[in-house]
Formats: sequence, structure tokens, C-alpha cells
Amino acid sequence: MTAIACLRILVAGIPPEPGRNILASQVEAAADLYLKHRWKAPRRYGAVAPLAFVLADNRAERLDPVEMQALAVELEATLFPGKAAGQVCLMTFEGDESAVLQFASLSQAQLAGLIAGRGYDGPPGHVQVITADEIRAVPSAPVEAAPAAPAAPAPVVAKDAAPVQAAPVAPAKTAPVQAAPAKTAAKPPAAAPPVVKPPPPPATGWWGLYHPPSESFVGAAIGLRADLETARPTDDAALLTRDLNCLNDAQAAFAKAGDAGMLFVPFSFWNLTNPASQEAYKRRLSRYPMALHGRLGATIYDTPREPSLGLLSQIRAFLQPTFAFIDLNITEPNFPVATLPGELATSITLSLPDDEPRLRIEAIARFASSQGACRAKGVRQGVAGVRDAKELEACRAAGLRYVSGPGITDMMAGPIGAAPAAQLPLKVA
Repeated sequence: MTAIACLRILVAGIPPEPGRNILASQVEAAADLYLKHRWKAPRRYGAVAPLAFVLADNRAERLDPVEMQALAVELEATLFPGKAAGQVCLMTFEGDESAVLQFASLSQAQLAGLIAGRGYDGPPGHVQVITADEIRAVPSAPVEAAPAAPAAPAPVVAKDAAPVQAAPVAPAKTAPVQAAPAKTAAKPPAAAPPVVKPPPPPATGWWGLYHPPSESFVGAAIGLRADLETARPTDDAALLTRDLNCLNDAQAAFAKAGDAGMLFVPFSFWNLTNPASQEAYKRRLSRYPMALHGRLGATIYDTPREPSLGLLSQIRAFLQPTFAFIDLNITEPNFPVATLPGELATSITLSLPDDEPRLRIEAIARFASSQGACRAKGVRQGVAGVRDAKELEACRAAGLRYVSGPGITDMMAGPIGAAPAAQLPLKVA
């Protein structure tokens, strides 16, 4: 089956009915360039109207909204550097070919009605509103969006019936008449669930950060629940979107973090070296409270085995104003710690390979063998992805300082300090 969708782009500052003005042309050019590089054959796309593209993918039944969100992020970073998020809104419509083309011709006012959840008078389809901050589904049909209109006449019927009360039969007649509208009025809300249909919240969760020497939890690291079921994507744009989602959700948890200790958020090493991605990160970080600086940590994943010291210095300079801790997340147990200047990172964390238990235990031992060099540079060592008690014991015996993973806690809704201890799913307790 081929997925066919229309992509509409709405941008702050473009008039309600945009013509071919300069900004609209810039947006189209930026979107076309993005699709040219990201929407590769055998997938197809084409501009069909101002700020409207038709996309086709013969290998999928539905389009990936996260991929479209990456476009929203890139358009914002390219067109509105330094401005608050929310300048760009995308809408996707998936349906049959004629419905998709009709959606491409909708006016800005009709699109605004869809965004508000009122639907439109056209063929039904799957509609999503996508910004750099969120992805949510909205109803396409007006009946789905109607706010239980039949309920309004009910009081009118009761009012009109009051003068007729003198006739003995009036109450008997009016009672069933009133009950019927009450039943029909209750039906429209049953069609409302599609409005609450978007990705099941929460998309993110927190891993407890355990300190074996003191047998206590000292912090938490945010991650995506999707990683529990599928492999993490490798595309930079998708990784950027994931990181931004984590940064947003982490900020929302700060107010409830209580005594949760250190709070770590993720960053892609390669996106931190890209100016446009850095700009997107910077907009999120500008909202972070400076009062939490001493507790915040940045985990830089996909750190190569021999990273450029120049790039690491730039990354540290970018992150240091917001984060007190900078953690290099590695997958190579023999990471050359000796060549790493101690001031570039506060910790190094090994993500255990998805391998058989024996090889995972061996990776822990190889990583721990550089413990002397790490201590000499003042760099702490941690292990992520610990699955069971044996791996925890291997970390403990090797003297490693910080561990996390499904063998330590389940993925929790908030940092450990934000929940009562009795309710925590601690695997090590």
C-alpha cells in the first residue's frame, strides 16, 4: 500500500491568504531543499500549491510524523534563528489521492478551523498538526469536532413545556420528549476520542541513576520509551527531534524534581557540531532555569572512539553555561581515556552492547580497566543499560561509580525525587 499525504506549511508572519511574497518563497525553497535531501527515491514529492506539497511513499501505509517534525525544526532554525519556538506549523493530511489534492487547496481559514479541531467540509482523512514542540491528531470531519450541539435545545423544550403543565397529559408527554434529546446529546462526545489520539503520553521517561558505593540513587536521566521496543534511529534530523522532545519534557519535570539530585538530558554528538541544530538546541536551553545549573547534566551520545579535541572543546563551551556535568556516552569499552583532557568532560558512560550476557560482562571489565586513568583526570565512570543483578554486581566489583538501566529501575514517569519512595519500581531495593 502507498501512503499519500499533503503537507501544508503555516508560518507566523505570512498573511492569512499568502501570496508569492518573499517569506513564502523562502519557506518553500527551504522545505523543497529539505525534502530533496530527506525524501529520497523511491519516495516521491511535488509542490502542488503555495506552501503545499504532496508526498508519496510506496513502502509505508502511513507517514512518520516525527520525520515531518524534523522539517518543522529545520525550518524554524533556518528562517527564524534566535526566535521563540512556534513560528512554523505543519499540517499533514492522509487519504485517497483526490482528497489529498482537495486538502492542498484549502484556505488558511479552513486550515485554522482544522487546527482548532472543528474539522472541514471535505473528504475524510487522517490529519495531524505538527510543530517543533508537539504532534497531535485533529478530526477531519465536522461531526467529529462538533461540541455536543444537540444538548442546547433541551432547556428550551423544558421552558416551553412549563405553561402547558395545567393539562394533565402535558407532563407525561414532555417527559419522554426531554429524555430523547438527552440521549442523542450524549452521542457526539463518543466520537471525540480521535482528538486525543496523538502519540500516547508520555513519550519520555526517566532512568534512575544508582551509586553502588553508597547504595543510593543520586539522579536520573531522561530517555524515550520508544527505545524500549525499537532501535534508535541514526538520521541526524530524527535524533534532533528526539533530543528536543527530551529537553522539553525534562524542563516540565524540573518543578517537581524535588530532591532528585542530578538530572541528565541527551544530545547527539554530531548535531552539536551542526550550526542549525545548535540553534534549535539553544532555543530550548534558553528556557532552562539558571538556578538548576548545579544539578543539570548533558549526556553526549554517539561520541566517536577518537573524537576531535577541537570539537569537544566547542561542545563543552556551548553546553557549559547551562550544565554543570558533561557526560560522554560511548559504546567502545576501550575508549582512549589517556588522550582526553580531563577538563572536557566530568564523566564517561559506557552503553552496554546489545549482545549475549558474557560479552556484556567482558565489556564492563574492559571499560573498568581504564579506571586509574579516569581517576587521574578527575573523570567519573558509569555504565548505562544494565539489565540484571549479575551486571550490577560486575559494575560494583569493578568499582564503577554510576549505573542505570532496566536492571536498576523501570522507566519512570519522573525523576526519582519526584515520586514517593514506596511507589518507586526499584529493582535493586
